[in-house]
Amino acid sequence: MAFKTTKPLRFGDCDPSGIAYFPSYLNILVGVLEDYFASLGFPWRRLIDNRRIGVPTVRLDLTFMKPGLQGDELEFVLVVRGIGRSSLDLEHQVSANGQVLWTAKHRVVATSLDNNQSYAWPDDIRAALTSHLETTDAHHPAT
Repeated sequence: MAFKTTKPLRFGDCDPSGIAYFPSYLNILVGVLEDYFASLGFPWRRLIDNRRIGVPTVRLDLTFMKPGLQGDELEFVLVVRGIGRSSLDLEHQVSANGQVLWTAKHRVVATSLDNNQSYAWPDDIRAALTSHLETTDAHHPAT
C-alpha cells in the first residue's frame, strides 16, 4: 500500500523566478521519508535515540519532468518496491496540479549508529515495511 502525503512548495524552496531548487526537493523528500517511518510507528527520534538505528540514503535516481512552482501543493506517493537484509528500495512520484513533476528510485539502508555498519531490519520494522510492499517476491539479498 502506497504512503501518500502533501507538502507545500514554499518561497524558500524556490529561486527568484519561483521555480523549485532541486536541493529543496531532496530536503522535502527526507521529511516525507521521516513521516513515512512515523506512520509505521517508528519515528526517527525513537529510532535514533532509543534503538540507535539510522536510515541513510545510499542510492537516489531522480527524473525531472516539469518544474514545481512556489505555492504548489506537492503530492508525494511513496511505494515500497523491495526489502533486503538491511536495505529498503522505494519509488517516489511527486505531482502538483494533477501533473507529475518528478520521480525517484531510492535505496536507504538501516545502519547501526554505534559502528556505522549496515544493520538487519529488526523484525517489528521489517513486518511494518513488508505490510506496505507493492510487489510480490520483492525480498532480495541486497545489503
